[in-house]
Amino acid sequence: MGYATARTDFSGDGHMSDRNSRRRGRGGGGAARRAERTAINIETARYIERNIPNFEILTPEALDVIEANAETVLAEIGVNFVNNPAALERWRDAGAEIDGERVRIPRGLARKLCKTAPTRFTQHARNPERSVEIGGNSLVLAPVYGPPFVRDADGGRRYATMEDFRKFVKLGYMSRWLHHSGGTVCEPTDVAVNKRHLDMLLAHMTLSDKPFMGSVTDPARARDSVEMCEILFGKTFVQENTVLTSLINVNSPLTFDDVMMGAMEVYAQNNQACIVSPFVVGGAMAPVSVAGTLTQVLAEVLAGIAYNQLVRPGAPVIFGTFVTSIDMNSGAPTFGTPEASQILYGAGQLARRMGLPFRSGGGLCASKLPDAQAAYETANTLNAALLGGVNFMLHACGWLEGGLVSSFEKFVMDADQLGILHKLAAGVPVDENAQAMGAISEVGPGGHFLGCEHTQDNFKTAFWRSEVLDYKPFETWDEEGGRDTQALASLRVAQLLANYRQPALAPDIQEALETYVAEKKASMPDAFM
Repeated sequence: MGYATARTDFSGDGHMSDRNSRRRGRGGGGAARRAERTAINIETARYIERNIPNFEILTPEALDVIEANAETVLAEIGVNFVNNPAALERWRDAGAEIDGERVRIPRGLARKLCKTAPTRFTQHARNPERSVEIGGNSLVLAPVYGPPFVRDADGGRRYATMEDFRKFVKLGYMSRWLHHSGGTVCEPTDVAVNKRHLDMLLAHMTLSDKPFMGSVTDPARARDSVEMCEILFGKTFVQENTVLTSLINVNSPLTFDDVMMGAMEVYAQNNQACIVSPFVVGGAMAPVSVAGTLTQVLAEVLAGIAYNQLVRPGAPVIFGTFVTSIDMNSGAPTFGTPEASQILYGAGQLARRMGLPFRSGGGLCASKLPDAQAAYETANTLNAALLGGVNFMLHACGWLEGGLVSSFEKFVMDADQLGILHKLAAGVPVDENAQAMGAISEVGPGGHFLGCEHTQDNFKTAFWRSEVLDYKPFETWDEEGGRDTQALASLRVAQLLANYRQPALAPDIQEALETYVAEKKASMPDAFM
């Protein structure tokens, strides 16, 4: 399938087992084989490297027009940097025109500044086997980000708690096709606003060994994120390597606030990656046309990444795009629409023309439940992200209700479907084994391939198979209770959480992290605003 796996095997009592000893045990017959089938395997697929072409929807001439128009926006209309005198001073020194908080950037200046950003970088995980490469032909999959509510089949829709957050981190760690632990997989409302980032970071660092994201809700919280990483990885390692990727949203249209920019300044100064991402609802925060929206997106990204490079040339950065359209009857955002896919494809082309990693896509939907609407809309976006050349896919699993809800059932449904992206991205092999000429010759006219040598040699890996969906005959399905997909997903959630085993972490590092969190929380009163 074109990917490697980082794998940890556990015996039933939770201790790491030796795969060689299990191989030797096969001589014991059926009992050994049953033990191998039932052993808990925590397996993560390697990040995707595409062996398929990107879909390019815009002609070179169309791209030239959009790029020229974006330069006009920057030079003649400008962008606002709100409540950030230091940013205005940096832009003034770089040659921009400053009028109050409005920054007008001469043609070509932003693009020139962006050239110092790397085309590809490594985000290191505390388990080196799970580090990821972001850029080029890679695709890194990360879970849902930001919802204040959660939903499950038993409790319905409710405000998220820290315990919910920990469960999502565990599910992400146990999900084979998910490469990244993400960031705010849900917003734990039972912890003070000014302290919850500490608990969230601690969960990512201790309950998973996949890479994760930092806090961006305040520059001080970004500094806490860096300092906690210095405990986990070592201060020198953090300054010399990227261990955090963080989401910096633009206040579209054409506005950069001091909170997000302040967080980005902290990360750039410490060599940590930022996704500079316009947050666009077409028809409300950007024009209704695809070309007009792409013009605004490019202008915002150019200004944001250029500023990032003013702070620290060479800091890793990602060209981000989050775009949805609006229902003109209700005013609600819509997802999985053709226009959103067109914008994603076009933004991917613009990012590649700049030589930058690209973020977009995810399991986006407007549905209130993990139902057919959710599945259709999610599939449309996942496929567009694969074909559009996305390098970092946030919201790859768990998103529901326009991003207001993190759903446990949809998390495992989506995470399961991400396996399809791995298979599609691998392309179609045409080596001697794949040509199967021996099988065609062996079976001949009128035969079947079930028992032929080629099938016996390849059947375990030939076809992708869901670990959630039901393929059983009707009679078996009916006897087992006629369970729908949500019911099957609930069982999968319970199974993954029951099988969860916390990855080992040096006790002194664990203690140091817990002490840091406790002292930080004790140093300030709770704030819920």
